Amino acid sequence: MSGPRVVVLGIAGQYPLAGVTWQAIHYLVGLRALGCDVYYVEDSGAPPYDPASGGVGVAAAANVAYLADVMRRFDFAGRWAYWDGLADRWHGRDPAVVRALYRSADAIFNLCGATALRDEHRQGATICYVETDPMYEQMRVVNGEEDAVGFLAAHDVLFTYGALLGTPSCRVPVERFAWVPTRPPVVPALWRPGPEGRAFTSVATWENKGKDVVFRGETYHWSKHRNFLAMIDVPRASGVPFELAMDPGDDRVRAELAGHGWSLVDPRPISADVDAYRAYVGASRGEFTVAKDIYVRPRSGWFSDRSVCFLAAGRPVVTQDTGFSECLPTGEGLLAFATPEEAVGAVRAVAADWPRHARAARALAEEHFAADRVIGAMLDAAGLR
Repeated sequence: MSGPRVVVLGIAGQYPLAGVTWQAIHYLVGLRALGCDVYYVEDSGAPPYDPASGGVGVAAAANVAYLADVMRRFDFAGRWAYWDGLADRWHGRDPAVVRALYRSADAIFNLCGATALRDEHRQGATICYVETDPMYEQMRVVNGEEDAVGFLAAHDVLFTYGALLGTPSCRVPVERFAWVPTRPPVVPALWRPGPEGRAFTSVATWENKGKDVVFRGETYHWSKHRNFLAMIDVPRASGVPFELAMDPGDDRVRAELAGHGWSLVDPRPISADVDAYRAYVGASRGEFTVAKDIYVRPRSGWFSDRSVCFLAAGRPVVTQDTGFSECLPTGEGLLAFATPEEAVGAVRAVAADWPRHARAARALAEEHFAADRVIGAMLDAAGLR
């Protein structure tokens, strides 16, 4: 390897869900393709998530097995480590090797900011926070919450998917820290376009709780369900099939969605394996989805790392505008909406000329989200090449 040594800190083992895993894989494979000497580590010791129960697991064996299999399949065997905090046991590589990696690393990418940095991480490497969920920390900094300030200050470079941060378009000011806009990377070679599918789909969580923020007298919600409800008539009005891989956990919600033309399928088998997830995306007609309130109302410019998978697979994306339309070309392959009427119009436009929109989707992924371009710009911004 001729490039810098980069350690990626992530949560693919802690949360063994395909969407989370693909996010990490695109960084790992993308960094490797750029000549970097790449390793993946989870050392937060956080309790593992159990997809079967939907809660905290009592043991990490299944999570470790999942992570080991994924790392092997993408040729990272021997280049990963996971600390099981429940059993105080390391997997993949032993702690001495991990500490040596930290000492020799040129950079550490704290993906999603899921790892609280410790002194052992700060031994000369450039520490990069890769913020995939903007607005939360920025609002907390303006609110004067010192734990947010301390967390961000532990990093040398702050990357964000909030493309409009610091611009007049964004309602949340930038204070105390400089942010470098970036985009979710995708490796197009891992996603193969295919024939037109039957339904517009997405993989989603109905309601997220626990991270709402009160900012300047308004509550910004860390959830999509409010925006799904605002668009609930879109399937019926557009006249094409809609399907969500989602379990709302409430029969009343299921009935309401079904009554407005939404089909629901069990997300668990789709999210249990990276290939099942990729196959589901590839069998779709396109993606239709909304965004979390906390991304939309402040005009963050956020874009989804799930949606870039749809684009790379040649699946047109119809999604709620967070302001990304100021930074990305829209209208072919990627269509943004703010109102139900705009959403219906976008869906009908795709259905009327699917081949054109499918080609445009793939081209957009290659031009604006390809990992070599996105991650290469990050390495440059961090002074790593």
